[in-house]
Amino acid sequence: MIVDWVKSSLLEVQEYVRLLGQCTRAIVTPPFYWHDIVEQFDAIGIGSMAVVVLTGLFTGAVLALQSGFTLDQFGARSEVGRLVGASMVKELGPVLTALMVSGRVGSGIAAELGSRVVTEQITALRALGTDAGRQLVVPGVLAGLVMVPALTVISIAVGLAGAWLVTVGQLRVASSIYWSSVFGGLFVQDVYMGLIKPFVLGFVIVTIGCHVGLRTSGGTQGVGRSTTTAVVASSVAVLAADFFITKLLIWTLY
Repeated sequence: MIVDWVKSSLLEVQEYVRLLGQCTRAIVTPPFYWHDIVEQFDAIGIGSMAVVVLTGLFTGAVLALQSGFTLDQFGARSEVGRLVGASMVKELGPVLTALMVSGRVGSGIAAELGSRVVTEQITALRALGTDAGRQLVVPGVLAGLVMVPALTVISIAVGLAGAWLVTVGQLRVASSIYWSSVFGGLFVQDVYMGLIKPFVLGFVIVTIGCHVGLRTSGGTQGVGRSTTTAVVASSVAVLAADFFITKLLIWTLY
C-alpha cells in the first residue's frame, strides 16, 4: 500500500516537472495563441477582481480593528498603520489573493481541462497535430504570471483603504497619522517581497490546476475529483511556497 502510494506520488511529480518543461519551452517559442491568451487574462484577471477586492477590503478592516485594540495596551494606537501596512504588503496581500485565485481559477482550469480529457478533445487535438499544452496551458500560465501580481497590488491598496476607514472612523486616529505610519513603516525590501511573491504563486496555481486537469480520468466523477484536488493542492502549495520564498527573500534582501 505504501509502496504504491510512493510510486504514484513520484509519477505525479515526474509528470508535473515534465509539464513545467514543456510549458517553459512553449512560452518562448512560436506559435502563440493570442486569442486564448487574451481570454485567460480576462478570466483570471477581470473575473477574479470582485472576490479579490472584497477579500482585501475586509482583511484590512479587521486587521486594523484587531491591531488597534491590541496596541491600546501599549499606548501605541497611532502605530496601527505601520502594522497594517507591513502585514498587507509583505504577507496577507499576496497570500490571500493567491488563495482566492486558487479557489476560483485553479478549480475552473482543472474542471475545464478535465472535461476535455474525459471527452477525448485533447486526444483529437493531438491527432490533428496541435500542441494541446501550448494552446491550453501556456495562455493560463501567462495570465497567472501577469494578473496575479496585478490583483495583489489591487488587494493591498483596497486593504489599506479599508484599514484607513476603520482607523479613522472606529479608532479615532487622524487620517494623516495613519498614512504617515503606513509609509513610514514600509521599506523598499518590503515592497520587493510583496511584488515578487505573486509571480511565483500565480505560476504555481495555474500549473497545478493544468496538471491536475490533464491527469483526469474516470469520466464525470473524475472531473469532480480533479476539481477538488486542484483547489486543495494549489492552496497547500501556495502556503508552502510562501514560506520558502519568504525565507529566501529575507536571506537575500535583508
